Amino acid sequence: MKTSYLFLAEGFEDIEALATVDIMRRAGMEVYTVSVTSDNKVKSAHGVTVTADKTVDEIDAYDAEWLIVPGGMPGSTNVAASGKVCDMLGKQWVKGGRIAAICAAPAVVLGPLGILRGQEATCYPSFKDQLVDNGGKYVDNRVVISGNLITANGPSSAFVFGFAIVAETLGDDVASSVASGMLV
Repeated sequence: MKTSYLFLAEGFEDIEALATVDIMRRAGMEVYTVSVTSDNKVKSAHGVTVTADKTVDEIDAYDAEWLIVPGGMPGSTNVAASGKVCDMLGKQWVKGGRIAAICAAPAVVLGPLGILRGQEATCYPSFKDQLVDNGGKYVDNRVVISGNLITANGPSSAFVFGFAIVAETLGDDVASSVASGMLV
């Protein structure tokens, strides 16, 4: 199994980032949190400072299993402002790699990169127009899987999002086992 990376930018949505990483690690997946700056300390949208496992300068995402973008504002805007992260996401998509994004991130980060063009996707409802303006086909579901792309609509869908990533990687049985162990 390859390594996955979840990007953290100042103002990231706490639950979307940490629940996703937690679920993936419970499933035995190798996933690292990555600060989009050279500082591995990142403050969430709700004032929680998290120490990222790595900084964007310390990773080579070429052979990544998943590149994951949590939402939150201004977290999504800050990810979108990172040329390095956007380059990694673009290359991942072009080579047919897997990408997952939740809340504002599908519209704010992936949309301008052309990743949503022609794809069914969801996002936080107030970003629907931006998703559609960037060529995405908005679907009003908690989680949408469209080929190598998983999107989710917001914080309350963080568990479903994490389980979808696990299921797409390791299968439904593993995802169900992790969910059962978490009493979901």
